[in-house]
Amino acid sequence: MAIVMEDDDLPRPRGDAASKLAAEDLGPYSQDELAERIRLLQLEIARVEQHRTAAASHRAAADALFSSKGRG
Repeated sequence: MAIVMEDDDLPRPRGDAASKLAAEDLGPYSQDELAERIRLLQLEIARVEQHRTAAASHRAAADALFSSKGRG
């Protein structure tokens, strides 16, 4: 019987996408391509910020739940 690993079970790849993007030569891109890249990066920043806010809210709720259990 083979064991199937879910994507969440796999280790994260080394190096992050932001570092790879920062190292890319922008010279070959046109003004329109650069504008589109900026637009996509701004959307990605907003998505990451939204996820971070949700994660912080979830963590605060968990901390409040578990800290109140210890008092009672």
